Amino acid sequence: MNVLLPPRVVTGDRVRLVSPASYPDEEGLARAVAVLESWGLVVEVGEHAMDRHGYMAGHDEDRLADLDDAYRDPGVRAIFATRGGAGAYRIAHDVDFAAVRADPKPLVGFSDITSLHLALWRHCRVTGVHGFLDGARSAASTRSLLMETDPAVLHRDPAALTAAVRVGGVATGNVVGGHLGTLAWSVGTGSLDLDGAILFLEAPRAVGLGHVDRQLTQLVRSGSLNGLRGVALGRFPGFEDYTDRDWTVLDVLRDRLETLDVPVLGGLDVGHGDEPLSLALGPIAELDADAGTLTVGQAVR
Repeated sequence: MNVLLPPRVVTGDRVRLVSPASYPDEEGLARAVAVLESWGLVVEVGEHAMDRHGYMAGHDEDRLADLDDAYRDPGVRAIFATRGGAGAYRIAHDVDFAAVRADPKPLVGFSDITSLHLALWRHCRVTGVHGFLDGARSAASTRSLLMETDPAVLHRDPAALTAAVRVGGVATGNVVGGHLGTLAWSVGTGSLDLDGAILFLEAPRAVGLGHVDRQLTQLVRSGSLNGLRGVALGRFPGFEDYTDRDWTVLDVLRDRLETLDVPVLGGLDVGHGDEPLSLALGPIAELDADAGTLTVGQAVR
């Protein structure tokens, strides 16, 4: 499969912060600018990044305009979402995909930004980064994916909640996915393209076990997981001590994922919460559930 690898980000490059979903607070935006500037990058902020329209960063057309402007500007070499929240799903299908293909550059973001990652993969096959900049560990992980070309190896953390979920075997495929709820809500939108993919899943506990079950079942029953090569599980914070009639989130994950007949690797330290690692989306990866590793190819060239 032909994958578009954006050029590696280098010192002196211009990068842009935009808000395709919800708006950030001023302190969070300032921290993001400071981190990027510490990498030697020239930082710009989208015109509408701090706009407000309900829970979103301004009207759909303005959020989309900021994103498209960043893709169309040849001097911008990477795009960072200021935060997730809500609203990216409203503009994901209207992105100027021709501009993305003409000048591929990585989009960094997670949570609701999963909608954009899915659309960019479906229409452009361009790599991106599930992650952000808040916290030294997260920032260093993101920087490595954008400014270095070495493969990244993620190891199962035995102490992580989802480390207890495993189906043995080895699988190779493109890493696609992100926030579980966003993936489930994308069924029927034309965004999901998981044939030949290693599906990455993570989610905070904003819902109960029944919701997680419904989301996974929707993905399975819709046929969206046909052709899937493997599953990698990240963080599910908030579920650590949560039970529902003697079941935990681990029981739900096992019950749904073991029926797929593909290798499943849990325990990756990627997702919501404090200081997560970042993960490249799109590159070819090898998932070895027995060794407890996910080896992801370069995200940039």
